[in-house]
Amino acid sequence: MPEKPIVPIIYHFFPHYRTGVNRELIRSKKYEFLFVGATQSSTGSGIETWDVPKEASFLRTHNWMPGGKVLFQSNIVGVALRKDVKTIVFLGDAQFITTWIAAALARLTGKRVLFWSHGWTARDHGIKKVCRMTFYRLAHGMLLYGHYAKRIGVEMGLRPENLHVIYNSLDYSTQVAMRQSVREEELTQVRASLFGSGAKNPMLICTGRLITVRRLDLLLEAMHFLKEEGHPINLLLVGDGPESAALKSQARHQALAVHFYGACYNEKALARLFMASDMLVMPGPIGLSAMHSLAYGTPVLSHDDPTHQKPEWESIIPGFNGAYFAHNNSRDLARVLCAWFRNAPDRTQMRQHCYEIIERFYNSAMQTALIERALDGKLADDSEWDKFCSERCTSAGDRHIAQPRPFRDIPL
Repeated sequence: MPEKPIVPIIYHFFPHYRTGVNRELIRSKKYEFLFVGATQSSTGSGIETWDVPKEASFLRTHNWMPGGKVLFQSNIVGVALRKDVKTIVFLGDAQFITTWIAAALARLTGKRVLFWSHGWTARDHGIKKVCRMTFYRLAHGMLLYGHYAKRIGVEMGLRPENLHVIYNSLDYSTQVAMRQSVREEELTQVRASLFGSGAKNPMLICTGRLITVRRLDLLLEAMHFLKEEGHPINLLLVGDGPESAALKSQARHQALAVHFYGACYNEKALARLFMASDMLVMPGPIGLSAMHSLAYGTPVLSHDDPTHQKPEWESIIPGFNGAYFAHNNSRDLARVLCAWFRNAPDRTQMRQHCYEIIERFYNSAMQTALIERALDGKLADDSEWDKFCSERCTSAGDRHIAQPRPFRDIPL
């Protein structure tokens, strides 16, 4: 049996939330993936790092960030010059200076280069456009998290067949095992333990650090409007951060039912909290928390401005597994919440809607298959995504919050 081609994947470090896809990559029958990166965060973000298993091929780098603006990595130039490597995947960050050098050397020595990147949330202009496009053109192709970024890339002049959407994922197999272990009566107990006699009111959840960019003050304002109109709502905040004191003060002042749970990294506990909730609401940009919530069958609500979003917002199909509200508009957030709880499908049906998009696109096996497809040199193909969204938007009808529409129709 011939040896599998070696494909280095070069990151600054591998965060813990990459565990699922990294495990699938290790199991690949087509390629031998070499993970290249530091063993801890280079940015001081406090993000937990991947616990590299013994069976993984791993090359450690040392990283330097002078001034905290640009990053230099040891060892990756040597990887770029290896004769037994034909293709390299780099984290596509233009602030990584050694990536510019290593990618250029890889190309000069006949290797194929791919960048794994968020890409764009909005079109670049001026010097930023020149720098970023020069950097991206070092690669033969890009592995992108979402279709909106791909559309902008095409607008910026890149070839669509070289822009591969690979989505994003958490450890879905673990999440499935967790949700199957939960009994319905446990969820009733969770709600009662958090909100006592008010447990029958709709329960929202928001997970992540309590920081300004999440705009949780808008959510509390929306809850106040609804309370004044006779529609009380419970809110569970899972996380901690610098906005905690201000949010607690706001909740007290307006006598809102907000439970500050604090930080939680226990997946078993998180499974019960998500499944006990009626909806995840993220007034600011939403990322992997959308995947987390949908995997546990809980619909997602976030704002509607893609230029201030993360790629994972695309997983929300209005009326099918969640909704959007007008960006930075607490009145519209209140309107959408009220309409949702009046018109949403029953909870059992909604759980299936949420699972469906994760099981079809946002999981580690799919992400790995799409990475392998790009490595195989096959052209990018978005037809399955377009069909999926068109059919779900049509089935959702206009009985919910916002007029459902295929994702390709959302304007740039």
